Amino acid sequence: GPEKTAMLKVRGGKKLPEKGIERVLIRGTNWIGDVVMTLPAVAAVRKTWPRARISVLAKPWVAEVYRLSADVDDVIVFQEPGRHAGIGGKLRLAGKLRDVGFDCAILLQNAIEAAIIAGLAGIPFRAGYNSDGRGVLLTHAVRRTKAIRRIHQIDYYIEMVRALGCTPAGRDVRLRPGRDYDGLAEALFSRFGIAENRPLIGIAPGAAYGPAKKWFPERFAAVADRLSGESGAQTILFGSAGDRESAAAVQGSARHPLIDIAGMTNLKEAIALIARCSLFISNDSGLMHIAGALGIPTIALFGSTNPVTTSPVGEQSVVIHHDVDCSPCLKPVCPTDFRCMEMIGVEEVCAAARKLLSTADDPFERLQGEKK
Repeated sequence: GPEKTAMLKVRGGKKLPEKGIERVLIRGTNWIGDVVMTLPAVAAVRKTWPRARISVLAKPWVAEVYRLSADVDDVIVFQEPGRHAGIGGKLRLAGKLRDVGFDCAILLQNAIEAAIIAGLAGIPFRAGYNSDGRGVLLTHAVRRTKAIRRIHQIDYYIEMVRALGCTPAGRDVRLRPGRDYDGLAEALFSRFGIAENRPLIGIAPGAAYGPAKKWFPERFAAVADRLSGESGAQTILFGSAGDRESAAAVQGSARHPLIDIAGMTNLKEAIALIARCSLFISNDSGLMHIAGALGIPTIALFGSTNPVTTSPVGEQSVVIHHDVDCSPCLKPVCPTDFRCMEMIGVEEVCAAARKLLSTADDPFERLQGEKK
């Protein structure tokens, strides 16, 4: 299959030294879903240098996801926009990194800027894909072949670190909220008027990339109505400030009241609430990847994008996707009749939901079990 050829193509590349690596800087990716899909590669870095201190350089809006990884020692926030913007800001950031004295930088992000900052920080080993014309700035460049771009994003990142000599640590992604999350969910329950004793269904009706990734608000509403009628569940609408319109459209079409928190939480708060859901239904979005990584039964609706490369992780994730000849087009806006999403019916999603709900653990018991 494509995985095999990709692995063959990526072999070669110089290996990073096994010894003498004590401080590793990983430049994280910039989108929530991508961050989740980089975590198995981060685990491989940890497995390769178990005693090294691993720091991740990440944008503020994704930093929390890296903080939830057991393989990361600390997160350095890349404040851009903010104090690290512009040339002066990059020099300031490079100076801060230079003071730490990293032995090695592994650039999961594909941009040339990541390589420039690592160079300015005087990091002796700088490794990553040779994308964005940055190969000359890296000491260890890995060829990014056509085959590599066709495999799942998780494997895309694992293959890069494998080519650099890291030992893969499997494909599992587990985000484990720590004790600081315990009281947070309770506080949010009271803030948003969520009942403690009823099952929760999370719906994420938005998608940052564009409308072609979004299923219809009236269909999300119909699913919420049907499931709450059958199970007495409460439905929470999740999303960022940019998803407010999508969430309001779902709310406006629903007969049962929904709890709309789109744009009203930070990522940490959203994670605390997703961790309490019995089921999560989402377009292909960052929150879909978070739910899968938290082990929440997740239904992922795919239209314009490709489940082969970006389907959610987690044993309890179900992808609903209909093969149409123009999908995946990866376009932000559908140029034709949107039949990839049109073909996903309300009853099809409800049937998948019922099946997942019938086998789902109680989320509260699941959280208690993980704490033991």
